[in-house]
Amino acid sequence: MHLPTVLIDVGGVLDREQPAAAAAEWSARLGVSQPALLAALFAGNDGEVLVGRTSEDAWWSVVRERLGVGPGPAGALRRDLESRAAWDGALVECLRGLRGSARTAVVSNAWPHMRTRLSDAGLLDVFDAVVLSCDVGCAKPDPRIYDAALRRAGARPEDALFIDDTAGHVAAARSLGMAGHVHTGTGETLGRIREFVSPVRPPG
Repeated sequence: MHLPTVLIDVGGVLDREQPAAAAAEWSARLGVSQPALLAALFAGNDGEVLVGRTSEDAWWSVVRERLGVGPGPAGALRRDLESRAAWDGALVECLRGLRGSARTAVVSNAWPHMRTRLSDAGLLDVFDAVVLSCDVGCAKPDPRIYDAALRRAGARPEDALFIDDTAGHVAAARSLGMAGHVHTGTGETLGRIREFVSPVRPPG
């Protein structure tokens, strides 16, 4: 029997914390503009730490140099960013409740600390698979990360619903034969999940 499978993003979906919130606080503390702080943190990371080509420690050395700060402030910034999370309790409980009737998997463009954050929050047992770009060496919308998630969840594309807050990532999943949902709010996403895992599912 092929179970319905829900593939879901973390940042902007399960975790509602946004980098801009931290940037507003830390730009004032470090005496730099918010755009400069965000650029120091993320510019160029797509082809490096995000896909596992550079370690997180090495990337933070780059961030330190860009910001012109010592190990103390950089370490405090790193610890703060890695500890921030605003988990969507309703979505988490919905996914937890699917155990046995559907498969679930995280599919996230993420740095390595994301797995620790999920573990610390007690969320790893919610999912049949956790697929992070830093582990598999490619990031959404690369088809390979979707294929990896389907394989690890033991699912076929036609049995999967992919949820993300980025429309282009959802479009890529649909091009591979999955149903897709662009997350804009908890209520709509909960409704789409429940609709998809019901015994009679409409097409994606």
